[in-house]
Amino acid sequence: MKRDQNMKINRRVFITLLSGLAVGLMAFAPVALAQQLPRKETLYIGGFQWGPPTSFNPIASGTAWPMGQTFGSQYVYETLFVYNLLTGNLDPQLAVKLETPDASTFRVTLQNGTRWQDGKPLTTADVLYTLELAKRQNLAYSPFWDYVSSVTAGDAKTFTIKLNSKKLNPGLVRQYLATVQILPQHIWSGLEKTEKSLLQYPNTKPVGSGPYVLKEANNERVVMERNDNYWGKAIWGLPAPKYVVHPIFKSNDAGNLALEQGQLDISQQFAPEIWKMWEQKKLPISTWFKQPPYHVPGSIPIMFINVNKKGLDNPKVRRAIAYAINYPLIAQTAMSSYSVPANSSLIIPDGGEKKFYNAELVKQYGWSFDPQKAVDILEKELGAKKGSDGIYVLPDGTRLGPWKVQCPFGWTDWNQALEIVASSAKAVGIDIKTDFPEFPVANQNMANGTFDLALWFVASVGPASPWLRFRDVMDGRDVPPVGQTAFWGYNRYNNPKVGELLDKAAGADEATQKQIYGELDKIFMADIPAIPLMYRPLEFYEFNESVWTGFPSAANPKAPPMFTGAGIRMLFIIKPK
Repeated sequence: MKRDQNMKINRRVFITLLSGLAVGLMAFAPVALAQQLPRKETLYIGGFQWGPPTSFNPIASGTAWPMGQTFGSQYVYETLFVYNLLTGNLDPQLAVKLETPDASTFRVTLQNGTRWQDGKPLTTADVLYTLELAKRQNLAYSPFWDYVSSVTAGDAKTFTIKLNSKKLNPGLVRQYLATVQILPQHIWSGLEKTEKSLLQYPNTKPVGSGPYVLKEANNERVVMERNDNYWGKAIWGLPAPKYVVHPIFKSNDAGNLALEQGQLDISQQFAPEIWKMWEQKKLPISTWFKQPPYHVPGSIPIMFINVNKKGLDNPKVRRAIAYAINYPLIAQTAMSSYSVPANSSLIIPDGGEKKFYNAELVKQYGWSFDPQKAVDILEKELGAKKGSDGIYVLPDGTRLGPWKVQCPFGWTDWNQALEIVASSAKAVGIDIKTDFPEFPVANQNMANGTFDLALWFVASVGPASPWLRFRDVMDGRDVPPVGQTAFWGYNRYNNPKVGELLDKAAGADEATQKQIYGELDKIFMADIPAIPLMYRPLEFYEFNESVWTGFPSAANPKAPPMFTGAGIRMLFIIKPK
């Protein structure tokens, strides 16, 4: 999770640092060059690569598009299964079948005819090599072996995974099956012998198993060319675009303008008020939904509260803050209507997590925007009195603030959300002020637990959600003390019941999981160690049908709104206009 979160954060930091630059002629130089390719055979994508590519190593951090996404783009390197945002399920990719003969065993069968782009067969030996590499190298997926006891090959097409019975977590193992990109043993085993560090190897001529090969990469663009000998042709056919090009823009604004002008076909970046492109300008542009929230939610940016700081250590004070916040305004302005107002559950009430969401629990134990309720808690339940400055003081003399709420400078939607948090709190008599340090400072404060309140990422949707999100927010086990680096539990909240429930949920069936997640949600809504502020899509999914048509949408749901994972099916569905 550390690598995945850092990748998202670093990409976002780069985007926001560039977003203030003017859109000039140089911003469109990449598109002009890329258009030397036949336009009706070329799909242009934006929003993933914001600087010159230096590495196409799928096991390294900071690798260039299309290798560096959490669920994998599937262009060059493929995963065994692909995550489907709409269903929450794993769909077939390199593997055709996942069987569970018992609670601690996975049996996986590969597709017929799998092979590498150099023509060599892709077998279970490649899968085992890739997984076991994480024992020898410190890789992002090395924790796979904390939850797995063994992986053994049956034959060239089948293998068996024995889960660790002492740390049973099938959902997390499924997460790895959808995120680990399989490597060709005949290439990488040689590299292990010749390279000082596999993580530093640039891999500028990648050989994968996917439907595209790397054709060109420079400071202006990355170009993929279709592999017409793709092994999956017998199953899915070939993708429609012969070329897929990612121009490298000078700014976020340049990418948005390119989408508007039809120079990009698909885009994964924040475009403010995108609906104006079709409602007012009548352009052939759309998102998954034609109406708010326009996108399927995939993550919950959440405001952690320092539960060990005087005043904030009182759950009733935290509840008053929760009722004070104007969630509808955050959704409408900070999120440009790309979110419904956030509620008090740690479960996303749509998409793959909807089956776990319990609206009755939220209604009974949660909160919503209600300033008067916040005041009632402060005055009637806590006995607080307003000082001459309009800020409440508890009976023991504790003033409710000043407290700082932080997130990195330049993350404009988050900055705006926290301005709303501060003004909402001030309106009910709680003194909260915004603080927007540079990313390195905010990141260190977060990891070390040295903050009052702070907005941050937690686990997005995936095969292991919402288990991972409950872990990130509520599980105090293995979280170091304040001042040392933590990768979850940033506010050092600790409740011994949480770990016990998480362990039960990890290996339970779906019905039992829903019950346990409900119990965890009740604890979360009672203790309020953090407050969800908004929903964000897993990826911003936007398309322009000037050149290509048939993109999946809510009206045409033939593939999920993703450019990674199961979203690869989109390329086999669209057609030139």
